[in-house]
Amino acid sequence: MGAYRAVFLRVHPTGKTVLSLSCDAGGQQRQLQQIVTDELGIPLDDTEVVPQDYDRFGDGHGFLTSPSNGTANAVAATCRKIREKAQILASGMLGTSPQSLTWGNGAWSPGRDPSAGKRIEEIALYAHAGAIELPAGLEGSLDAQTAYRD
Repeated sequence: MGAYRAVFLRVHPTGKTVLSLSCDAGGQQRQLQQIVTDELGIPLDDTEVVPQDYDRFGDGHGFLTSPSNGTANAVAATCRKIREKAQILASGMLGTSPQSLTWGNGAWSPGRDPSAGKRIEEIALYAHAGAIELPAGLEGSLDAQTAYRD
């Protein structure tokens, strides 16, 4: 199969994020933070980028550590996974179906009124709260990972 790279993004209950990379960021930290901002509505400086995160991915487990042009696409894909999970969670918080929600300005909202919706940090807090009943098949966190090759 060969070596690959991976990114892992966690939205903490505070709304701050940690973006872990199996590879070196190659000077792309600000660009990767901007992707999280664009995709999830998280303020730019609320995303910490951790290149070659051996605590997350280990050392010598088949990951390539050299910088990659594919990292930006992997981060965007990971953000979309988080947004999909957040949509399901927001629907439970708002008592409506996921399909009835609209994404905009970092919130899932019923209709077109973002003030009536749930922002990503509220959804993260909801996902991490151990006392709530999550929809079947969802784990109690707001995170995702993407493995990729390029």
